[in-house]
Amino acid sequence: MPDIQSEDVAVTGPVPEAGALTSVEREFTIKARTQREMVVRRFFRHRGAMAGLIVFVLVLVLAYSSIGILGIPGWWHQSYETTGTVQNGGAMTLDVLPPFIDGDGFAIGNHPFGQDDVGRDYFALTMRGTQISVLIAISVGIISTLLGLVVGAFSGYYRGGVESALMRLTDLILTIPLLVLAAVIGQISGGTPLLLALVLGLVLWPNLARLVRGEFLSLREKEFVEAARAMGAQNSRIIFRHILPNTLGTIIVNATLTISAAIILETALSFLGFGVQSPDTSLGKLISDYQAAFQTRPWLFWWPGLFIVAIALSVNFIGDGLRDAFDPKQTRVRA
Repeated sequence: MPDIQSEDVAVTGPVPEAGALTSVEREFTIKARTQREMVVRRFFRHRGAMAGLIVFVLVLVLAYSSIGILGIPGWWHQSYETTGTVQNGGAMTLDVLPPFIDGDGFAIGNHPFGQDDVGRDYFALTMRGTQISVLIAISVGIISTLLGLVVGAFSGYYRGGVESALMRLTDLILTIPLLVLAAVIGQISGGTPLLLALVLGLVLWPNLARLVRGEFLSLREKEFVEAARAMGAQNSRIIFRHILPNTLGTIIVNATLTISAAIILETALSFLGFGVQSPDTSLGKLISDYQAAFQTRPWLFWWPGLFIVAIALSVNFIGDGLRDAFDPKQTRVRA
């Protein structure tokens, strides 16, 4: 019989008067919601998660629609690769402007984020940096989640020598400073965004592996797993059809937090010169390239920093909402 929580029971119908036969005149309507429906309801009623989701979607739409991707042109008329110049008595000079200024006056339509040292449109540069940073962060989240899931599941289910070998590998990676390990491997990747995402994913999985292992250690002793074994189910079926669905809450929440951590880690690596390399760019590389201009042209520092904060905070809020939605003790969302 399904477990019906108090928040999912509604009583409708006329209220009988005192002394009336309640078994005849009172009508009950009981609506039982599935676990998926309750998770979705809790998530969409979490204000912080909804605010984070809206901001994250807006950033993605702005970044990928403005300058385009994969050869598809965007709606923004400036290029992040083209330097800006003006004609001055027959000589070509750099046209480096602050935000919202064009020539002699205010013009929001031409360079809303200003221009960099060589006259490139900084809005286009920031959008390109956002594209690369988000691509790396999401790729890292997927790669590290898959690795952590496999290592945690097999070490938690099989125990013995398999568990010992996988956990010693996990402990080895955890003992090495993350930034140092990522910098060394990132230097080998040559700064290519997808290769950088791959190497970052290879160093960010241990925490999830330990969490998944703990979940599997608990669930493998449950009655439904013993029943599946007694009916002759193979180990692969027990892992992926019986135990894994019960750990999805932990996995999904950790994946969102890994994306946020990957944004910060990529920024740190690019700032140190071990991340994305020219001619491409990222938000961290923009901050690194123009850190010397903080006093004279602060917009070159603040625009990418603002987008880094917006992305990291929005993903963290989404993760908080997912954590509360998957929490079986969560009862604040009713009706």
